[in-house]
Amino acid sequence: MRSLLSVCDIEEEVETILNIASDFKAGKIEEKPLKDQKLAMIFQKSSTRTRVSFEVGMYELGGTALFLSTNDIQLGRGEPIKDTAKVLSRFVDVIMIRAIEHDDVIELERESDVPIINGLTNLEHPCQALADMLTVKEHKGGFDGKFVYVGDGNNVCNSLLLICGCLGMDMAIACPDEYRPNEEITKKAKEYAKANNSTITITSDIEEAVSGADVIYTDVWVSMGDEEESEKRRADFKDYQVNQNLIDMADDDVIFMHCLPAIRGEEVSAEVIDGPHSVVYDQAENRMHAQKAVLYYFLKELYK
Repeated sequence: MRSLLSVCDIEEEVETILNIASDFKAGKIEEKPLKDQKLAMIFQKSSTRTRVSFEVGMYELGGTALFLSTNDIQLGRGEPIKDTAKVLSRFVDVIMIRAIEHDDVIELERESDVPIINGLTNLEHPCQALADMLTVKEHKGGFDGKFVYVGDGNNVCNSLLLICGCLGMDMAIACPDEYRPNEEITKKAKEYAKANNSTITITSDIEEAVSGADVIYTDVWVSMGDEEESEKRRADFKDYQVNQNLIDMADDDVIFMHCLPAIRGEEVSAEVIDGPHSVVYDQAENRMHAQKAVLYYFLKELYK
């Protein structure tokens, strides 16, 4: 039994999963390959794309998805994670959790008898990274270009670092020094990049980062849980908005990406996110194809 808690868990299988996602999107895989399989979806944090993509995706695979907020299960009343893991393992075939603390997901996986999928934690967002690279693959034909991330070195940035390293895609991050991504993840990502003949650069110089960019990606300045820091963060990131001036510094055919939800006028200008370089809705759709590929891979491909 294996789980997806981090991009590191699929280091050698990223391209395989992306190919499965492409096949699902193209209708090349048999209908309802996970007939009668059951997915439990635990949400400690609310979501639009994570819930809908997993729920609809599991339905299209022939299975059933159960939505469980912390108000619906005993985790919200202090039940130990161990007990929740052991009980749910008797009822379902796989558990997806969108959690606050990454350590909670690690404990859930340790006590579970079925695969655990990380739908987001404070440390990583591997499913988002898979959908993002599926989008890059579709629009750029591969991973030979330069991927630039602008803004907070958060959970999304951490997973993008790892997946770019695994795929051998050059990555540059532009962020204020105090918002750099996780040091351990950065170290691991650089190991992957070195093995795959690519580079990772982290700088506070936004113009240096976006020069020659094939992809420019950003996320909100104030993530869920950071609301008390909102004024400080807006001040710290005021020079890191992705706007048309920044797009003009990149390659002519650069694509703009954002994991959504977005705040127009803050991390991105409306003319960029609603303009011709934006692929954010393709990216959002690809969440479902990526989730289907993950479910299929962990419930079927691994156990043929």
